Amino acid sequence: MIIDTHTHFYDPTRPQGVPWPPQNNPLLYRRVLPEHYRVLAAPEGVTGTIVVEASPWIEDNQWVLDLAQNEPLIIGLVGNLDPTSDDFVKHLNRFEKNPLFRGIRLGRNHLQTITQSTLIPNLSQLSEKDLSLDLLVGPDLLVSVSELAAQLPALRIILNHVAHVPITGKTPDPEWIDGLHRVADHPSIYCKISGLVEMAQQTPAPEDSAYYAPTLDHLWQILGPDRLLYGSNWPVCERAAKYTVVQHIVKEYVKSIGPEAAEKIFWKNAKTAYKWIDRK
Repeated sequence: MIIDTHTHFYDPTRPQGVPWPPQNNPLLYRRVLPEHYRVLAAPEGVTGTIVVEASPWIEDNQWVLDLAQNEPLIIGLVGNLDPTSDDFVKHLNRFEKNPLFRGIRLGRNHLQTITQSTLIPNLSQLSEKDLSLDLLVGPDLLVSVSELAAQLPALRIILNHVAHVPITGKTPDPEWIDGLHRVADHPSIYCKISGLVEMAQQTPAPEDSAYYAPTLDHLWQILGPDRLLYGSNWPVCERAAKYTVVQHIVKEYVKSIGPEAAEKIFWKNAKTAYKWIDRK
């Protein structure tokens, strides 16, 4: 079983269009739907995916939930809601009634002020509802992630895209390593093994897992077997490599750490972090 914890679905041909991706991006500006994903993912053993909503439009959360209604491949949605909005709790109460709604994602702009006391009550609603928080941050904000986890220890936090560390094939950024040690003190923080080819500093992105091993070794050694999750970041990953290459890199790496760890990375940890719905 493989659960891909990071995909995006959207349809620029809708009457209202889409706010992302932009029209001047021919690779991404196309219909990206479950039937397109299944062609790539099913042959690789993927049985379900967590969709991460990139659109800031409130109703696009509902659009994915409606899409998922008759699409069992979608086992969860990480929504897009603004915790600084006066309507945040109202929207969260609305969407959390759907068991496929598993949490929200925030970016670095929010995290720079996220530990302010005015935001903590809104974010505490996530843990009270047994939902999670995805964070799109870089090495410079891992200390802030640690501070957030200290204030909300019951909140499950998932770092996206290996916390955006540049991947060079060598020992990664010391700030990133130090930040990982800080977040490792909080058992509620997870990290996605996603965005590898996008963060590769070599073009084209290497297909050999050995290039990514120094980065993945640190993730493994610092966070351990129970806090890492596989994600493809499809279709964005296609800017750097094909879907099959993305998954192959992770599969080759986990071979070195054994089948039990592979099961955790490819689906068991995702169940713990997201509490996704088994739709079989």
